[in-house]
Amino acid sequence: MREKILHTATDLFLNLGFKSVTMDDIAEKLAISKKTIYTYFKNKTELVKASVYYVFESISNGIDQICSLDNNPIEEIFIIKEFVLENLKNEKSSPLFQLKKYYPKLHQELIKKQFEIMQSCVEQNISKGIESGIFRKELDLDFISRIYFSGITAIKDNDMFPNNHKNMKGLMDAFLDYHIRAIATEKGLKILINQMNKNNQKIKK
Repeated sequence: MREKILHTATDLFLNLGFKSVTMDDIAEKLAISKKTIYTYFKNKTELVKASVYYVFESISNGIDQICSLDNNPIEEIFIIKEFVLENLKNEKSSPLFQLKKYYPKLHQELIKKQFEIMQSCVEQNISKGIESGIFRKELDLDFISRIYFSGITAIKDNDMFPNNHKNMKGLMDAFLDYHIRAIATEKGLKILINQMNKNNQKIKK
């Protein structure tokens, strides 16, 4: 029952927002009493925390699997983007924004863990790109990985990028285009242009 509650709560939080969803909503969705939920989670904050780390672990494991495949580094970045957006429901309820506003301590914990995972992932990606001649040899991996994380975090900030600016997929595509152009060789730029054309064809369909 604990897993069922966690899965249902996570789905509601991602679709409607951490603040918007109440314990009554979760109980109603599961057709159980709130008392049953409190048997496994003493309050909403504990349930939110469990949901946040459930999503974090799921995404981290998924990214590890993607990185283990033999994709070129540019294609890998876009596959990861699609995977993350799918698992975060395209972030239509701005879950990170709500987490930062209503659960600031938990948000800080998550950001720290995200940075640790993402820095390693980005550095590995760039290293593979350098070896294959897609990214420039003189790049500072630590610097680029920190800039990358800062940028990814910034585009999810509703104050910096309001919803009427671009949807999250559009923002992610624009940021990845910006990121890769800054580090790519001529060979890498050709792969990027091809990848962006594929993306545009998917949107048109």
